[in-house]
Amino acid sequence: MSLAAAPETVESFAQPEPRVQCADVAFACRRGTHRVRVTPRYGGTTEVELRYLWAGAPGAPTVIVQGGISADRDVCATAGHATPGWWETLVGRGRAIDLDHVRVLAIDWLDADDLESPSVSSEDQADALAALLDTLGIAHAEAFVGASYGAMVGLAFAARHAERVGKLIALAGAHRPHPYATAQRAVQRGIVRLGLDRDCVDEALSLARQLALTTYRSGEEIGRRFAGGAEYRDGRFQLPVEGWLEHHGRRFVARFDARRYLALSESIDLHDIDPRAVRVPTSLIGFASDRLVPLSDLCALQQRLGAPATLDVIETPYGHDGFLKEHEHLAPLLREALNTWSTP
Repeated sequence: MSLAAAPETVESFAQPEPRVQCADVAFACRRGTHRVRVTPRYGGTTEVELRYLWAGAPGAPTVIVQGGISADRDVCATAGHATPGWWETLVGRGRAIDLDHVRVLAIDWLDADDLESPSVSSEDQADALAALLDTLGIAHAEAFVGASYGAMVGLAFAARHAERVGKLIALAGAHRPHPYATAQRAVQRGIVRLGLDRDCVDEALSLARQLALTTYRSGEEIGRRFAGGAEYRDGRFQLPVEGWLEHHGRRFVARFDARRYLALSESIDLHDIDPRAVRVPTSLIGFASDRLVPLSDLCALQQRLGAPATLDVIETPYGHDGFLKEHEHLAPLLREALNTWSTP
């Protein structure tokens, strides 16, 4: 295990020599939908419409990249989708996951309604990705890079489809959820269900997201940013942190469905992978202030994995959201891991 403090200023990092030289070829992008067949853990075999992005250098190795439950297939901006992606700082031409040298594959998460199933599992997402590889004619992905829920799905993929991937890079995700985290998410789902019952879904979903946000960040960061006394406005006392929470709650409601949130939140808590079944070389990355995925769980995972594994720990005030905030420190770790290529 290596431990490093996140840098205070942006650094420049030298690009290691890539395995495939693709800088002179055209950028390719397929952003579409394929129908794939899956057999959900909690239901019968069905066909689903899987929305995906496959972007990068034609002929380059494919790297699967997946994020948290609120992430989608748009990890980076493309010609057909100009809005910056959720991992724009790390995925792109010349970036840590360099689209001049790899081709990134990402999907929109399936939910229970998609599968016509009582719930959706991390194994279902992994099987859908494997089916998509078949449809696209990809025999072997060089790596699976997963963060948060994406790391859980990456572990499921490596356990079930080890022959389809050369390396797993898992950020802020373990083989099972920690009971503290399941308690937090249970309360969040209870708020949303109450909103559905009382016909105040938007308000409930906003509150659930606000509560979730307090678990994504560390007490250190929140304490530093929102210290100060309450102000009396609009007929009540308002605390400094409230505006920030409400802003993020509104943003989430504008782009997320309540029932989809329930299904994917539950999927995290149903996740349970036997580490010994993961026989793919693995790079684990954790965040020292992460309360949802504590380092003790990552240490246990590293010790029990069925293949060689490393664990890097980043000191950060951003808690679980470190995988979204600490791009300067993550960039060299991702480059190093991705340039240790596997042999199919």
